[in-house]
Amino acid sequence: MASTATSLSWSSSFCLHNYTLAKSTNLETSKLSERTSILTIVAQKKAKKIRKIILKEDITQLGKKGDLLDVKAGFFRNYLLPLGKAQIVTAALIKEMKMEDDRIEAEKQRVKEEAAQLARIFETIGAFKVKRKGGKGKQIFGSVTAQDLVDIIKAQIQRDVDKKIVTLPEIRETGEYIAELKLHPEVTARVRLTVYAN
Repeated sequence: MASTATSLSWSSSFCLHNYTLAKSTNLETSKLSERTSILTIVAQKKAKKIRKIILKEDITQLGKKGDLLDVKAGFFRNYLLPLGKAQIVTAALIKEMKMEDDRIEAEKQRVKEEAAQLARIFETIGAFKVKRKGGKGKQIFGSVTAQDLVDIIKAQIQRDVDKKIVTLPEIRETGEYIAELKLHPEVTARVRLTVYAN
């Protein structure tokens, strides 16, 4: 019975202790709430981790090859880097990209100059002559197509021209016509074409 009395006294003292502890914490929390209204806690936002990158290839909804972008570190680390689609910006990489852009611009300028030179050749040649079987009056059998003009150009000046760049009016009778050859987006050559019946 002594053990039950000890356990009762222990449990009753434990309850009494809990009651006094709860009462004292209520007082402390009310004092604390008075203090918190006076003190404001300043918290800093988590810094966003951004990486400056250069794209190695075109990515839809992100950018084109060579674009400088700011992307989140996780996106770069987990998607762009493993697939080899981007690289972190460095001074050496920027210099290399600038040299590559200069080389591409020089190549575009060279192609444009070649197209302009070819246009001058076409305009100095004069008229290309096309022979067709004649019908009544000025009528010819069949028509003159872009492929016919391409074949004539290849035979006369030994230059390969794609028939997709040739624009011809509809030619169904003899006479003189003008065809346009779009050699470059900025260079168009006008070629005279004389159709005659044999």
